Amino acid sequence: MQDDRSKASNDADDSADEAQGRAQRDPDFDRMAKLAAALMSAPAALLTLADQDGRQLVQADVGLSSAQITEALDLAEGFLANGPAEAVNRTLFLHAGAPIVMSGRTFGALLVLDNERRPAPDPDRQAQLQDVAALAGSLVVLRDRSQAGARAEAALVHAETRRAIALEAAALASWVWDPRTGIVECDTLLPELFNMPPAAKMRARDIVVSIDRRDIGKTRKIFQEALEGSDDYSGEYRIRGFDPPRWLAARGRVVERDADGRPTLVFGVNYDITERRSAEERQRLLLREINHRVKNTLATVQALATQTVRHAREPREFLDAFSQRLRALGLAHGLLSEYEWRGIGIRDLARLELSPFDDDDAPRISISGPDALLSPDQTLGLALILHELASNALKYGALSAPGGSVVVSWTVTSDKRLELQWTESGGPEVVPPSHHGFGSILIRRSLAKVISSEVTHEFPSEGVRAHISMPLGETAEA
Repeated sequence: MQDDRSKASNDADDSADEAQGRAQRDPDFDRMAKLAAALMSAPAALLTLADQDGRQLVQADVGLSSAQITEALDLAEGFLANGPAEAVNRTLFLHAGAPIVMSGRTFGALLVLDNERRPAPDPDRQAQLQDVAALAGSLVVLRDRSQAGARAEAALVHAETRRAIALEAAALASWVWDPRTGIVECDTLLPELFNMPPAAKMRARDIVVSIDRRDIGKTRKIFQEALEGSDDYSGEYRIRGFDPPRWLAARGRVVERDADGRPTLVFGVNYDITERRSAEERQRLLLREINHRVKNTLATVQALATQTVRHAREPREFLDAFSQRLRALGLAHGLLSEYEWRGIGIRDLARLELSPFDDDDAPRISISGPDALLSPDQTLGLALILHELASNALKYGALSAPGGSVVVSWTVTSDKRLELQWTESGGPEVVPPSHHGFGSILIRRSLAKVISSEVTHEFPSEGVRAHISMPLGETAEA
């Protein structure tokens, strides 16, 4: 409670000081005011400095009551204004004064006061008073410089903190290298990136040794060019001891050279680009795969066009059949592209290819079975088979009648073979065809490129059936 009362009392004193033109007290100014009063053997002294608005504020006072502060400030203003005529009814009289000068400008005053008029001090004492005022000016300059230095230091700390946060957020490892000593000063991330023990200082040659042999020659050449005159360095290299490899990028600059042009200080950063390089490699592989698939697809399209023309009775029939088969192939292509040609699940493929033949409000095609991953070749082949089966069902089979339906189901055997069944029911009575058109041929031959694949197409009277069997590489649980 005593501390709270003291704080409240100090706050009240500060408010009163501000109302009377007093600044916050500085012990050094208090000592100077006391020294000035003792120097002149006077009962009172006053030290003032101007604020930003040019108003004089009391920095220190000795022997003055609160009621006398305003009168003392008037004397200070008058002294700084070259001594206007004194007003009557004064209780204070100016005995001696000295201006407080900083950088050639007058900012305040040091006054010695008394309750009665006194003769002016002798020149020696006046000179000593001026010395004290000069000390006050020097103190203000030092204080301002100290505050400016503190602000600069705080700004530097803030800037360094922001830099560190930015580097950390960007996963950048910063370093400074002195080529004369071969020592690299660094942050904690740099040794980690180079797969080395934690350290604040590292030897440059140890860093170089950690670079993969495949990249070290090129890296040395680029870095040497920067040291010999280009100043800026930029490179990418792999680090030993990682599989798959860890890739780092480095950016550096020579910031100091000696009189002979030799580098004396190099700044730089390193950062991990493994993910970017992996993505670029995946992209290159994907482009190669796409190029390969495009060639195969073009061959398939040519074969589709040739066979569709051969079996079409008129141009319109060709256009309809060919465009629908291209659409089925395009749907499968689009789905494969989304998965970067790594293969897709049979469930996604079946839904994609059969949805154009079904009704969302009254579904007639049932799809069931565990998900299984199809290769790109299997995807394209099975896409054409499902399209032909559904197209035939819509024209002649179960989907041509209001009550007809199709069940598409599959299982995955223990030896990882896909066994798919297509079963139609509820449609018109099936009559086995007297000859097979291109659609039937396409159903039987679409998976001919897939090793150990089998497709059977049957025409019992109750509904068309098809059985597809093919090997699988990977499966996923439903």
